[in-house]
Amino acid sequence: MKTYIKIHSLIILMTILFSSSIFSNNLPNYFEKSDSLKLLEKYSLFSEYHKNRDFASALPYGWEVLEMNPVKFKKWIYYKMEDCIWYLHDSTDVSPENEQAYEDTIIYLYDLALQHFPEEKAYFESHKAFIMEGWIDAPDEDIIAEYELAIEYDPNLSSYYYHRLGQLYVKNQSDENDYKTKALDLYTYLQNREPDNPQWAPELEKLVENIEELVKLRKKIWLEDKDNLAKAFSFGSTAMSAEMYAEAIGGFEYLVSKEPETINYWNQLQTAYQKIEDYNKAEDALLKLIELDPEAKEHYLNLGIVYNEQGRSAQARRYYLKASDVGGGCGLPIFYEGYLYEKAAGGCGEEFDKKCVYQLAIDTYRKANRMDPTLQQAKDRISALSTSVPTQEDYFFRGYKSGSVIPISDTCPGWIGKSITVP
Repeated sequence: MKTYIKIHSLIILMTILFSSSIFSNNLPNYFEKSDSLKLLEKYSLFSEYHKNRDFASALPYGWEVLEMNPVKFKKWIYYKMEDCIWYLHDSTDVSPENEQAYEDTIIYLYDLALQHFPEEKAYFESHKAFIMEGWIDAPDEDIIAEYELAIEYDPNLSSYYYHRLGQLYVKNQSDENDYKTKALDLYTYLQNREPDNPQWAPELEKLVENIEELVKLRKKIWLEDKDNLAKAFSFGSTAMSAEMYAEAIGGFEYLVSKEPETINYWNQLQTAYQKIEDYNKAEDALLKLIELDPEAKEHYLNLGIVYNEQGRSAQARRYYLKASDVGGGCGLPIFYEGYLYEKAAGGCGEEFDKKCVYQLAIDTYRKANRMDPTLQQAKDRISALSTSVPTQEDYFFRGYKSGSVIPISDTCPGWIGKSITVP
C-alpha cells in the first residue's frame, strides 16, 4: 500500500511539472530580475568602468541607466557621464564623426540634467553655455542667453562664467543693443564682489575712455531707473573708486534713504563725507553706524577722527578710548590719543609745560606700542619727540625727583587733564 501511495504521488508531481513546462510561456517567471535590480546592475557596471577610466565602456551603461530612471542616481551619474563625454571628445584619436556625436550628446545630457536634477541647474546651465561657445560654436546670441540664464539661477556663480558672458557682451556691443551697459554692470559687479582681483578694473577701463566718463555713464544709467538700488550702488561705488566723493554722496544718500539699516551704505557715505570734509554729516553717519553695529571698533575710531578734525579734542579722546575698549585692547586708537596730545602741546604757554605734554604723548605712544608691537608709526613718533621732552636738568631745577607726579599745567589746553611721572 505504501509503495502504491509513493508511486501515485510521483505520478502527480511529474504531471504538475509536465503541465508547467507546457504552460510556462503563459505563466509569470518569478525568477526573472526585477527592474530595480536591473537598474542597480547597470549602474554598478557603469560606475566600475568609470572608476577604471574606461569611459568608452562606461558610456553605454550610463545611457541605459538614464533611460531606465533619470532620477535614481542623479547625484552622481550626470557628473560622471559628463566626465566620460568630455574625456572622449578631447581624446587625440577621436574621429570627426564621433566628435560631432559627443557634442550633440553632451547637450542632450545637460538638458536631461536640467529637467531631472534642478537643484544643480546653474551648474549644468553654465556648462551647457560653455560647450555651446567652445565646442559647438553656436550663435553668440544663443550663448549669451544660456550664460544669462545660469547667472539668473545662481548669482554666486564662478566669476569665470561672468567673464565669458562679459566678453560676449563686449564682442557684440552696438548702437542697436544694450550690451555695453550690460558689460559695465557685469564688470562693476565683479569688481565690487572681488575687490582684490586686479582683472576687473582693466576690463572696465576698456569700455570707457576714462574713469570720469564711467562715473557719468553709471549716473545716467541709475537716473534712468531711479528705483533700482543695484544701479545706485554701482554709480556710488564707481564714483568712490574714481575719488569723486561729492558725486558718490548722491548715490549713497539715496541708498540709505531706501534701506536705512544697511551698514555698507552708511560706511561708504560717512567715508565720502569725511573726504569732502563735511564733518557734521560724517558725525551723523557714524552715530548711525554705531547704533546699527555697536561692536565694530572702526566706527568709534572714525568718529574720534571726525571730532579731532572739528577741534573737539575731548570728544575725540573719548571715542578713541571707546574704540580701543570695543576692540579688546586695540593699540591704534591709543596711538591716535597720543597724537592728540602731541598736537595740543603747541597750545601751552610755557616751554616746560609744552615739554611735559610731549612726554605725555610719548607715554601714550609707548602704551599703544605695548598693546600692538606692530605699530611702527608709534615707534616713529617716540623717536621724533625724544628731544622735545623735559631733561633731567628741567626736573632738577624745578625740584622734581624720580617718581614725582606732575599735573599738566593750566597753561595748556584744559581738556587734557592728565599728568606725567618723572622717570
